[in-house]
Parts: sequence; C-alpha cells; structure tokens
Amino acid sequence: MSIRRQKRMRMSNVIVVGGGAAGMMAAIAAAKCGHKVSLLEKNEKLGKKLFITGKGRCNVTNAADMDVLFQNVCTNEKFLYSAFYSFDNTQVCDLIEQAGCPLKTERGDRVFPVSDHSSDVIAALQRELRKYQVDIHLHTEVKKILTKESDGNTCFYGVECADHKKFTADDCIICTGGCSYAGTGSNGDGYRFAEETGHKVTERRPALVPLEIRENWCKDLMGLSLKNVEVRMQCEKKIWYEGFGEMLFTHFGISGPLILSASSFYSKNISKRKGDDEVKLFLDLKPALTPEQLDKRLLRDFEEAKNKQFKNALDHLFPTKLIPVMIELSGISPEKKVNEISREERKAFGMLIKTLPMTVTGTRSFAEAIITQGGISVKDINPSTMESKLVKHLYFAGEVLDLDAMTGGFNLQIAWSTGHLAGDSIKVGC
Repeated sequence: MSIRRQKRMRMSNVIVVGGGAAGMMAAIAAAKCGHKVSLLEKNEKLGKKLFITGKGRCNVTNAADMDVLFQNVCTNEKFLYSAFYSFDNTQVCDLIEQAGCPLKTERGDRVFPVSDHSSDVIAALQRELRKYQVDIHLHTEVKKILTKESDGNTCFYGVECADHKKFTADDCIICTGGCSYAGTGSNGDGYRFAEETGHKVTERRPALVPLEIRENWCKDLMGLSLKNVEVRMQCEKKIWYEGFGEMLFTHFGISGPLILSASSFYSKNISKRKGDDEVKLFLDLKPALTPEQLDKRLLRDFEEAKNKQFKNALDHLFPTKLIPVMIELSGISPEKKVNEISREERKAFGMLIKTLPMTVTGTRSFAEAIITQGGISVKDINPSTMESKLVKHLYFAGEVLDLDAMTGGFNLQIAWSTGHLAGDSIKVGC
C-alpha cells in the first residue's frame, strides 16, 4: 500500500473544547467514526450545566414532530435543517436509552429521564464516551485556538491551555456554551475564540429569563403562580409574542415557563425598537372565556352577590392574593355594593380581567438566564457540517452559535444535533 493511500486512511486526532451537552455529543459522534478524540473541560466534571437543567430533572429533548421543532426555534431555524434531520429527537432518545438511561414523555412532549435525575443522563453519556475511548481531560482550560496558514487557507492545528500546555490535533470542535449560568463555566470563552480567529459574533442577550415589570403591584403578588393564562407582548401596535401557560409573580416582576418563552422575543426585538416606545404585556386571566362569555359570568356572579360589598364578591374569580390588586386597578370602591356597580364599570372590569396591563422594563441578567441569545454568526459556519467557513478543520456547536429556542427541550435538541453533526462531519485524515 502506498504512503499516500495510508495517509488518506489515517483517522484524525480531534479536540473537543467543552464537556457540556454539545461537547459530549460531538465527542461521541467523532469517536464513533473512529477518530482519536480528546475532550477538554475546564471544570472538575462533565455536564455541569446539564446537571441543573429542567430544575435538576434534565428536559432531554422534545418528542414533537419535526415541524414543531422548527417552529420553536427563535433564531436562525433554517440553519438547523441539516443538523435536525441528520440527528433528530428520536435518535437522541435512542442513544441515551441504549446507554442505560430510560426516558419518559410528559406534558408538552417534554422528555425526561424516568428517574427524574439529570445525573442519570450525564452518566449515560459518560458511558458512551468510555465505550468509544474518548480521552477526557478535566481541569483543562483552553485559552487560545492555534491556527496556521496552509496553501492560502487558515487552518486549525492546536490549542493552548491556561497552564501553557499545548495540544495539537487535526480538527477541533468548540462547544463552550454561552454566557448564562457562569458558575457552570459558561463565561463566553467561545465567543473570544471565534473573534480571535476572524469570526463575527452577534450581540449577546439573556434569553429564557424572568422579566422586570414597572408596576409596583407585582411585588404585592410575589409568590403567586397562575396556571392556564395567556399573555400578549407588544410594542405600540406590533405584537412580539403571544402564548399560553403558567407564570409566577416575583419581587422584581414575573417569571415562569410562559414568561421565559416571552423573554426570548423581548430580547430579540428590543434592539429593533424605534425610539422609546414602551413594551406592554397584557395578561388574560380567563382565556377560556370570550369577552361576552366573561360578561355573562360577571353578571351571574354579581347577581348572586348583589348585596355584598365589591371586595367580598370576587372569591370565585381570582386567587385571594390577587383580589386586592384587581379591586385597586378596577377603580371601583371596595366598599361599593355589587348591585350599585354600573354596566360601564362591569364592562371595564371585564376588560381588565382579559387585558391586565404591565410595563416591561427589561430582563434579569445572564446570572438568571437559562440560555444566551446571540453568538457566533451562522453566516460564518457551514450548516451541513458545522465547520467554519473561515478556518479549516475548526467546528462550532451548541449554544456558542447564534441559535436559541423556546423552553421545552428545544435548546438541548439544538446542542445534541449540532454537536453530533460536527463530530460526524470530520473527514478521515487531513
């Protein structure tokens, strides 16, 4: 066999930087192809952020159809076509279950481990890493991506770590995550690596994050959780988001799954806002009822309580904590007899119930955000391989890219799919 033929058949040495969801999947996929893989992680263990996802249960993915997956991607969904179709939610579940972690599907097609322990998902992935002989280096912080010029192209050739130790390799996959949950190691290193190697990085904003509200009455409702409500977020006449679900009042404003989803659209649109137009969020407390049906309900309730004071007639409409706030906002005297409430007052009260207004002043910080919106521009990345268009043999996957999605397992699916595609795309030899 010729030397040339031998070189073509040689497996690549691959470095994966970052041992989160995307990094572990990238390492597994590359190792499955027969490459020699080194996984470099700055923390003392793998999957540190994965451990706390889904409140410690790990919402692995979403079992919905492919069109629903794309519908739940907020940014650059078309870029994910190859990634999603080459390694979809079914394949993710198959890999994790075959590695010894049974899964279950809950409301909203959200997939969790049967045990409800995220550690079992991480353990399953670690078994796969060991199975395919991935060389894991913990406490190994990469500080610089090393490149060289070859035949008129910029090519990757190695990394330099914080202790000045260098690792050389044929290919590298950057899976360092975003800026959210900095305590897990996500401090934005990947963006710096990208910029230092000539890539554009878009503005980063907290996403899937609680919202801050101007109105002081929100503080009075701190701890109150509302289920099966609707919200509409808009700026002037343009609607930014509409959704249905569960929310929570806090000392600074609002949170909960519904609000976290809304926040992604707030972050996406706020930079495009013209002037200082206020962002309003309207809460529908009775979405199952049309305005006409609600008015009939109010008429019936008011008839039954016609001799009571207004403040004592709302027990069947709202949680106890919400009643004083609704009375205050209605402008109706709490001592007023129900049978003295005018038709106009009742109609206005019904409108308040259907469109309870709040003013959004901003989001909480990255410290409270589940994901980062913005990142490495996908225009610099080949969507069919996750390889950089600017630096040969350098790949990017996961949250470090300008990709984000709604809650419900969709962001982890992005990590799995892009990580797997990157690892699977590395060619034999170089």
